[in-house]
Amino acid sequence: MPKRFTLTEAESLLPEIDSILREAVSLKAQYLEAEEAIQTFAQRVAMQGGVLVDRETVLENRAERDRHGERLKAAVERLQELGCVIKDLDIGLVDFPTLFHGREVYLCWRMGEAGIRYWHSVDEGFAGRKPIDQDFLENHQGDRSN
Repeated sequence: MPKRFTLTEAESLLPEIDSILREAVSLKAQYLEAEEAIQTFAQRVAMQGGVLVDRETVLENRAERDRHGERLKAAVERLQELGCVIKDLDIGLVDFPTLFHGREVYLCWRMGEAGIRYWHSVDEGFAGRKPIDQDFLENHQGDRSN
């Protein structure tokens, strides 16, 4: 069963989540860069056939990619352990499960936003974001709320 947050609980985690998320976004970019270097090299070998392979460079690229991949995996796991749901790592989009009028919805936050100002139902996604209003504030609850 996923953790459910109040708005206050979710917002209290934002500094930590922001830091981990920025690290994850950077690591993903570094991973993809290393993977692209490997693919470019493989294409060059295939096109030129019999080219001398700089084995050390290939191994370094693979090791770098793998290091970034492991660190990225650890960052994603840390975010999940906090209870948030990663929706889009490219733009830093994270949701926090909560209950609103007894049904599960998500508090929605995007990296760079000053705080959590939106929510949406689980089947709407980012395009269905609605501003948090007084009704939401009075009628949402996390795991410890009554």
